[in-house]
Amino acid sequence: MSISAQEVKKLREMSGAGMMDCKKALQETNGNLEEALLYLQKKGSAAAAKKASRTAAEGLVQIWTNDDATEAVMVEVNCETDFVARNDQFMAFVQRIAKTIGESGVETIEALEDATIADGDKSVAEYITEQIATIGENIKVRRFVRYTVENGVIGPYIHAGDQLGVMVMLETPAGADTDKAGEVARDVAMHIAAMKPGYLRDEDIPAEAEAAHKEILAARAAETGKPAEIIERMLTGQIKKWRAESVLLSQAFVKDSDKTVGEFVKTVDGASVASFVRFEVGEGITKEEKSLSEEVAEQLRGS
Repeated sequence: MSISAQEVKKLREMSGAGMMDCKKALQETNGNLEEALLYLQKKGSAAAAKKASRTAAEGLVQIWTNDDATEAVMVEVNCETDFVARNDQFMAFVQRIAKTIGESGVETIEALEDATIADGDKSVAEYITEQIATIGENIKVRRFVRYTVENGVIGPYIHAGDQLGVMVMLETPAGADTDKAGEVARDVAMHIAAMKPGYLRDEDIPAEAEAAHKEILAARAAETGKPAEIIERMLTGQIKKWRAESVLLSQAFVKDSDKTVGEFVKTVDGASVASFVRFEVGEGITKEEKSLSEEVAEQLRGS
């Protein structure tokens, strides 16, 4: 049967699907808009299931905070390509996911899937399936963390490009200047983004981590051919330096290298860093390397 351009346009507005998909759906359902919409939704679910096995190592980090900065959520959402990560639709999607996590109070990915999307009436799982069908790539909410502080503030920082995010929980005495505390917390978050500390305090370093690093240093030192007693003194100094560089509060503050981060935090009387978290998009994910010809072939196959 003949399908008009107006019918295709209307179905596109209702579904967000492509023109050719809408035209085919209308042809398959004899021009019935409701049945065509259902057809596209089923097709989208099937396409999403097919894409779900593909590696998603690109994406964005986003942070949601409440009005007084006492609660915050940071989330990493992955897609397959950097091109999609820069897409306005994907960016809006990630912001909406962050808002949903923040406002719903969920604590796990599983609970998030059952939650209702912010400013909508669908479950997050349904919303993600829709986005996969529309955007055309596998999309995954990889991880998120929630911080809540009773006395203090949470300092958020998203680096330009939204590929790297940090949250710092700064505890303060009752009655402290929250504006000043917020500035300090954000400055520390920016420092963490740049310097990538592994631990908060010296005592947080696991013994096995130090032993493994000392073994590496010892192997390098042995190659110098120096006497054992000299090597041991070298290792003592190198381990001390490594510990200082690995611990946030011991690191030289990037904005004022004459101070450690711990000393900078004390510019707010009684303040202390309770915790921090740093997300970098794709860290720890093994990316599948494909040639250009393989990528083109997959696109032609409609995978």
